[in-house]
Amino acid sequence: MANTSAKNYENKVEKQSIWKKVLSNWQGYLFVLPAVIYMLVLIGYPLIYNLILSFQNVNLAVFNAGGAEFVGWQNYVSLFQQDVFWISLKNTMVYTVGSVVFQFVLGFLLALFFSMKFKLASFLRGVMMVSWLIPLTISALLFRFMMGADGGIVNQFLLSIGLVNQPIEWLTSPDIALWTIILTNIWVGIPFNMLLLSTGLSSLPEEIYESASLDGANIFQKFYHLTLPLLKPVILVVMMLGFIYTFKVFDLVFVMTGGGPINSTEVLSTLAYRYSFDDFEFSMGAASANILFIILFAISLVYLWMINRDNKEAGQ
Repeated sequence: MANTSAKNYENKVEKQSIWKKVLSNWQGYLFVLPAVIYMLVLIGYPLIYNLILSFQNVNLAVFNAGGAEFVGWQNYVSLFQQDVFWISLKNTMVYTVGSVVFQFVLGFLLALFFSMKFKLASFLRGVMMVSWLIPLTISALLFRFMMGADGGIVNQFLLSIGLVNQPIEWLTSPDIALWTIILTNIWVGIPFNMLLLSTGLSSLPEEIYESASLDGANIFQKFYHLTLPLLKPVILVVMMLGFIYTFKVFDLVFVMTGGGPINSTEVLSTLAYRYSFDDFEFSMGAASANILFIILFAISLVYLWMINRDNKEAGQ
């Protein structure tokens, strides 16, 4: 009995101390209040509404009349039973992995090249950023015209040098349309990778490389044993941001092919759009968007876990 009273008294004192801390720091909470309201209204509400929508049967008729029926997991089950969903998921993965790998490798090579500090290096690095600064819709239109089967400058060039005998259907052939979009996205994303990796390379201490040179290490040994380990946090950030940014692609695919031909370039975001605004199956579109969100959320958790693990290792 005495122990219970003592425990209740400790809990009461602890609650009072928490309230005292809250009241004593009320100015600080006022500063973060706008950010909390912003998160709840512009991010939290759409997420919750989209989640509720995916468990209802909302189409154009129900949307106008109201009274949507609750159908539980039926939209997700229907989605998993459709071939176009698995095609779009596979296309999204191929598009993301293909883009991120080539963007990173080429961006890393360019970052190493410009880190040699030769004349005009800063100017050329600035010129390289142009493709990243152009709005993605404009880049998509630019490559759509360049890759056109009839009159596209790429086909005209290949025909003029005799490399091909007939125009290549870059965007109308189901076999190569997705890779044409990947090529476009690689062109767009290389400067982003190059910029972040260049910043990381410039922060590496030169004394370590001088010591390695005195010990007889060659350029490949210094790259493998010094550059890569020291640059690991930057590489992790570049890869993860590139993956998240690429996985939720919409405008590039929508402008260049619209998901065609024959669903060969359909990705999860364009599938959600097609369900919602072409077929007016809003609940199916919400279910598709939620699957995209869940995958990205899981990847973000993995990223946070890796960051925390590296921080703990660095603190030891």
